[in-house]
Amino acid sequence: MIVSYHPCYEADTNILCAGRKPDENDRATICEADAVILPQGCSEELYSMARAACAHVFPNYDVRFQYPGKTGQARLFQETLIPHPKSFIFHHSTQLNRFGRIADATGFPLVLKLDWGGEGDTVFLLKNHSDLDVAMAKVTAYERTGQKGFVLQEFIPGSQRTLRVVVIGQLRKAYWRVQKDPYTFGTSVAKGAYIDTTSEPLLQKKGTTIVSNFCRHTNINLAGFDVLFNATESGQDNGQPLMLEINHFFGRTGLGGSEAFYAMLQSQIDGWLESLGVRIREKTGAQR
Repeated sequence: MIVSYHPCYEADTNILCAGRKPDENDRATICEADAVILPQGCSEELYSMARAACAHVFPNYDVRFQYPGKTGQARLFQETLIPHPKSFIFHHSTQLNRFGRIADATGFPLVLKLDWGGEGDTVFLLKNHSDLDVAMAKVTAYERTGQKGFVLQEFIPGSQRTLRVVVIGQLRKAYWRVQKDPYTFGTSVAKGAYIDTTSEPLLQKKGTTIVSNFCRHTNINLAGFDVLFNATESGQDNGQPLMLEINHFFGRTGLGGSEAFYAMLQSQIDGWLESLGVRIREKTGAQR
């Protein structure tokens, strides 16, 4: 029996868990399953239950929950020795004195990443000490709301363009996100970046290779990775890919939209199930 918690993937048994915590009924059903399909937005409680009760769970979110947030990803990159921008992890505002010392030693510009947020909304470019003071005040203010943790990262020349490599099962889709406004920091589509699927295929291949090797090491099989290439003084990329970020939730514009994404996802889940030697037997048609 295949159990799906994903609203867009129909299996033998289909269950919705949005807005509630998994219960003993979920546990009993998962224990009977040969494989479990989870949505991108599944809770840690549901994921932990599925992993404990079933040998085959898609997607593999071990890393997502073991290394949460921007601070967790920075720690993961450091532990795995994957090439990445030099990063300093902070867990609390009491460490802000260290923040200033690192900024003085490293020099500007620097990048500040709060531990949460998407589309670049909590990522800031620090060009000088004035920006640093504003950032430190922002960190302190956010902390009063219960949000904690941030990363201070070296700025990589060429940051107006990032390579997004989307991993869906065994599928890899790479494309550039290019910020056309030289005065805007960040390459998210929400900040005005455009999608380029064709430029510099050799660099795209290098970025895809480093992501694929990383996924083999970590077992990640559903995520959008951002990769940077350090620009030389001439403005040309030097060909060394640097892992920037893992996005467990990612935009679909560069994939052709949501419909195209779900078609890829369904195909990859089907292939994953086939590789396990299990198949959907009889759809119950019922959801709970």
